[in-house]
Amino acid sequence: MPAETFMWPGVSGTEYKYWIYNIGQSFQDDPANYIFAKETSPGSWTPLYIGQTESLKDRLCGHDKLECVKRHGGTHIHAHKNAGGENVRKAEEADLIAKWNPSCNKQ
Repeated sequence: MPAETFMWPGVSGTEYKYWIYNIGQSFQDDPANYIFAKETSPGSWTPLYIGQTESLKDRLCGHDKLECVKRHGGTHIHAHKNAGGENVRKAEEADLIAKWNPSCNKQ
């Protein structure tokens, strides 16, 4: 279990709790929201890509945005299980993207 968490606020004002992992971490086959991020200063993060998936294990293995994330200095994955269903995960994803406008979500 990772020691650190981070609260990501969405444009709606809702805050979402994410656990912090190094890129390359293995994950279980869980539905989740996730953020590829870089630490800009201790405890301060910049999201590079925000997504959601039915299977964190399958989606993060060979992720199609990993090259973009690394090019922008990404070092971590923030993730949390979200079994609320695809619509709930997509709503959270959209809320966060609208607030943060991550560089790798644009490409």
